[in-house]
Amino acid sequence: MTMKQSFGLSCALLSAIGLSTAAGAAEQITFVSQGGAYQQAQTVAILDPSAKKLGITINQDSIPDAWPAIKTQVGSGKPIWDVVDTPTGNCLRGGEQGLIEKLDFSKIPNGAAMPEAYRSPYSVSYEFYSSVLAYSQKTFPKDTPNSWADFWDVKKFPGRRALRNHPFATLEAALMADGVAPDKLYPLDVDRAFKKLEEIKPHITVWWTSGAQSAQLLNDGEVDMEMAWNGRVSAVAKEGAKVAFTYNQGVLQSTSLCILKGAPNLATAVKFLNEAVDPVHQANLPLHIDYGPGNPKAFEAGVIKPDRAAQLPSEPANAAKQALMSYAWWSSPAGEAAEKRWASFMQK
Repeated sequence: MTMKQSFGLSCALLSAIGLSTAAGAAEQITFVSQGGAYQQAQTVAILDPSAKKLGITINQDSIPDAWPAIKTQVGSGKPIWDVVDTPTGNCLRGGEQGLIEKLDFSKIPNGAAMPEAYRSPYSVSYEFYSSVLAYSQKTFPKDTPNSWADFWDVKKFPGRRALRNHPFATLEAALMADGVAPDKLYPLDVDRAFKKLEEIKPHITVWWTSGAQSAQLLNDGEVDMEMAWNGRVSAVAKEGAKVAFTYNQGVLQSTSLCILKGAPNLATAVKFLNEAVDPVHQANLPLHIDYGPGNPKAFEAGVIKPDRAAQLPSEPANAAKQALMSYAWWSSPAGEAAEKRWASFMQK
């Protein structure tokens, strides 16, 4: 997931962290995530406690985009990785292509207890983030934009705007701006979404391509409102920028855990996957970084204080205001066609 790519902690350091947690343990797995501050946070909150409880060694690797390596490793017949933390769509697509193990949820009770929308035959949600409407409090000190219809309303809310240069969440936002309810988005009416995007396109100052860029746009006052990831907005707000965001009509997105087909330590990988979504471990994650737990029971564990819970994208009240992204739709032929159509939309 690109929002986490810029943190830049080395694989070697992460491997050292993992190797040191349970040196000498008989069982082991290799766990892969996106690196940086995110992987550091999950090491403290989830990986080290899981390794200690299970008595296993968790070797770590990190890569910004695991999908090409998943295809290469499984295609070789000798995968090196066991468990991957990756955008949920990769798990679904990999499952359909025979690259990801189908999960037996009778061996993953923590996952089985999660809402069906948060898991698939090949994956279980691990953490959540949101694509939200963010704005400058200097430009909008009182009457603040609170919906995608407001974002599209250039007369009531004049100012410079930015959107992500990617169809994920952007098409959903366009449809919500056109009156589609968050729980009625799928299957996406792609024609209607692109038609709505044509309306706002002349008013988009920047089509951002990285989370860091979106944060910079807000922090430097280069735009007055934009779609951004909630953690990026929170980060610049903590640094003093007069910016805010709303979870209303946000698009709730996730990374998930899945296991490579033919993983060298399959049985241990299944045990780890169950432990990784334990409610208490999950509740520890937002104590270290601005991502919401993948298991909603984390909010019942007594670990996350109410004021902190209210800031998180997957907190039940915040989740209820948002659209839950359907990775199944985006992994379908219709979703893949929409992705391809995005390029031609941007070139017009």
